[in-house]
Amino acid sequence: MTLDADVRRYNREAWDRQVAKGDRWTLPVGPEVIAAARRGEWSVVLTPNKPVPREWFGDLAGKDVLCLAGAGGQQAPVFAAAGARVTVLDNSPAQLGQDRKVAERDGLELRLVEGDMRDLSAFPDGSFDLVFHPCSNCFVDTIRPVWREAYRVLRPGGALLAGFSNPVIFLFDPKLEQQGVMQLKYKMPYSDFTSLTDEERARYGDEPLCYAHSLEDQLGGQTDAGFAITGFFEDKHVPGDKLSEYLSGFIATRAVKPMAR
Repeated sequence: MTLDADVRRYNREAWDRQVAKGDRWTLPVGPEVIAAARRGEWSVVLTPNKPVPREWFGDLAGKDVLCLAGAGGQQAPVFAAAGARVTVLDNSPAQLGQDRKVAERDGLELRLVEGDMRDLSAFPDGSFDLVFHPCSNCFVDTIRPVWREAYRVLRPGGALLAGFSNPVIFLFDPKLEQQGVMQLKYKMPYSDFTSLTDEERARYGDEPLCYAHSLEDQLGGQTDAGFAITGFFEDKHVPGDKLSEYLSGFIATRAVKPMAR
């Protein structure tokens, strides 16, 4: 992988491969989940485990929702079944295909758009009431454009619900971590493209490659874009993750675009 690697193209192909492999985040929800959502019984995640508080959403019925870099047949169909008008923007055609399968199976209406989370020019200003952005901004090299674009496409009073990684999770030696030893090895700014050796990158195989973004860019980037952060929680990784014994490596925020004066 060279320094001028096309990050978007590489990770698009990598996520398409994850769909073929049946990665956790590519498995569509079953018809029973959609049936429950139609009855008002539903929950979704922004981070690996914790359900997002229902009060973060308000009433979804009739709302315009953008699932930003959030395809895979999981959250978007649930929102549609709960009564929202849902658009999904994602970099991976195969991931978008998972949403299409659920929509066709369960008679849901979803608008599917292939694109870059940093560029929402396909949507006019003030197009959405809610932007739902699960952990995915580690797959692009810069995230402040993501926050600025989310702010632009939201209506005043609309909310951005975002999940992201604490950058510290990328900085430990993965070989030692597998042995139960936590030792810092890498520094910020961190990138799988530039921080790892060719041998280290080879261990990732065909998986997507990541960037670690500072909390200044994750949290400060939202407030600099104009958002007011009104909700916050932390979450841990899947069971068996050694680092989760020491800290919560994932963060979720609710941020609101202020009403126009």
